[in-house]
Amino acid sequence: MYWADKIAEEIIKRNPEKEEYVCAAGISPSGSIHIGNFRDIATSYFVVRALQKKGRKAKLLFSWDNFDRFRKVPANVAAVVGKNAYDKYIGMPYVDIPDPFGVEKNYAEHFQKEFLNSFKAFGIEMCFRSQADEYRGGKYAEQIVFALRHRKEIFSVLDKHRTQDSTEEEKENYYPVNIYCPHCGRDTTKVVSLSEDCTKAHFTCECGYEGDFDFTKDFNCKLPWKVDWPMRWMHEGVDFEPGGKDHASKNGSYDTAKDVSKGIFGYRAPLFQGYEFIGIKGNINVGKMSGSSGLNMTPEFLLKLYQPEVILWLYSKTEPLKAFDFCLSDEILRQYFEFDKCYTAYKNGTANETVARIMENCEVAGRKIDTVPMTQLVELGSVVDFNPDLMEALFTKIGTPYKKEEFAERFAIARFWLKTCAPENEYIINSKRNWKYYRDLDESERAEIKMLHDYLSKGGYTLDSVRDELYAIPKRVFPDAAEDMDRLKGLQSAFFRHVYNLMISRDKGPRLYLYLFAVEAQRYLKLFDFSLPESEDPDAAEEVVAEEEKCESVEEKYVQAPSPVKPQIQLDDFAKLDLRVCKVLSCKAMRKANKLYKIVVHDGMGERTIVSSLADDYTPDELVGRQIVVLVNLAPHKFANEMSEGMLLAAVNEDGTSKVLTAEGAEIGSDVH
Repeated sequence: MYWADKIAEEIIKRNPEKEEYVCAAGISPSGSIHIGNFRDIATSYFVVRALQKKGRKAKLLFSWDNFDRFRKVPANVAAVVGKNAYDKYIGMPYVDIPDPFGVEKNYAEHFQKEFLNSFKAFGIEMCFRSQADEYRGGKYAEQIVFALRHRKEIFSVLDKHRTQDSTEEEKENYYPVNIYCPHCGRDTTKVVSLSEDCTKAHFTCECGYEGDFDFTKDFNCKLPWKVDWPMRWMHEGVDFEPGGKDHASKNGSYDTAKDVSKGIFGYRAPLFQGYEFIGIKGNINVGKMSGSSGLNMTPEFLLKLYQPEVILWLYSKTEPLKAFDFCLSDEILRQYFEFDKCYTAYKNGTANETVARIMENCEVAGRKIDTVPMTQLVELGSVVDFNPDLMEALFTKIGTPYKKEEFAERFAIARFWLKTCAPENEYIINSKRNWKYYRDLDESERAEIKMLHDYLSKGGYTLDSVRDELYAIPKRVFPDAAEDMDRLKGLQSAFFRHVYNLMISRDKGPRLYLYLFAVEAQRYLKLFDFSLPESEDPDAAEEVVAEEEKCESVEEKYVQAPSPVKPQIQLDDFAKLDLRVCKVLSCKAMRKANKLYKIVVHDGMGERTIVSSLADDYTPDELVGRQIVVLVNLAPHKFANEMSEGMLLAAVNEDGTSKVLTAEGAEIGSDVH
């Protein structure tokens, strides 16, 4: 049985007569909300749909925990406002902090809207609650007074889940409420006395302020998390709520809140489902996704790589306690292939019950999915320079006549993935004959290339005949290998490798028969034609001249007087420099700063911004995708109102031009010694 159906059955079993079931989810807008948080929403959403499929009324109640205290300044915020500029707001509720980007009313609203703008793509209906509005509107006033009247009982419940012994003094001085100071706005207050009816308190604050608080009239206060959570279960009638596996651990948040809910508020805790964290797999390190770790992939970014239906499919098909990865590597192509296979079976009515249930949850109202193979869009897109008209003509030629409106969305995704995550997978046809590679071929291998050139020159071939010819050529050149399959396979593989190198200067590439058939022959035929002597080929002559100029240029620069050697340092001095290999994710010109680029890199732990004056030396496209060396522990500095979090390494020539130090092939985040 599908996992969400099992949970729905258990919910109904616990309370079979309830008119409407409530499945809850919530997020604290502490910074840019990552796609890992989406598992909270998706898990509840799929359970709501399972309940509705069983004929029950159910809703998804989503809380913005925007009345929580500000605990830590995220890296992207510090990069904008300065390293310590927002430390003064720590302890204040998110709704009382200015928007660091100067766009929305407050900090919470900025990150809420950032998330919701991309969240619309999933078509999920939810009932939203702002906890700041609920608290400050007095909705929980009675529950707060109730909690204060039962403060010692609450302390005893909490104490059962602690590892350290408590004292009677701690119990006597425990007050389950955090008052936000009217003077400094923070929760650095302490209740020093409470009226007999528990409606009024006298408090002091670390800022020096002290005053009285009437819980029946003053609402700028909040219950602590492990009391707030069960109180809201009761207040909102929650039947189901998921949470990260850390909440589900023994004596964790749920265990504690469950006992508070039953023992203090008299409400049976909702059914709880823990879930595993989401990972990122690809050109950056795999790890738990979170704002604090730096692996903060937002839905906005992810929707440039995955269609919303594919994202929903990954969550829907994976049971909550199993982890899965979003892929920046070419494994993303496998994920699209599997999605298309399941979706086609679902639409054809051939999918089994579980697959059908999974795919039902992936459909977004008002959208149509065209399962145009993502692999082909990636492999052939660069051939046509991602021109949709040329791509449409190419699809027609290879017998899969997809229209550009059918593949437009995936075409943009394929282009973004190639340019951003896998530039090394972009296939660009050589403009000149690769004489350097051809010289190393023996006579038999050269004969294979000539046979291929002669065959393609005649034209009139089909997709199948090209495929057959590619496998047949090595058999003709090496007839004695026909009886030895292992040797024949090796010869065929070598032949394919030679063709790839002469055509795109790579050992591997897209399916060769498809590539040769799809691409106009005049674009590559010359690359297989070595009938004229190398000395008579203008391309070869240009190559020799270029090599000579390169040598002369190097020699000329070498003999110029270098700058004096700086004073000697010790190994300990060098060890203070934290040099790492980083991948360039994006590069944009900065406004009002003609020579500056804002470069976003990934250092293996997270993203960081580098401001550098490279506009005269590189275009943005020439930098994106490169692996460069960055000094990551350099103190941040502001350039043109942009905070730079490090410095890339580059060599400066006599003429003032710069050459960035690269480390292609090294692992992202690796140290440079």
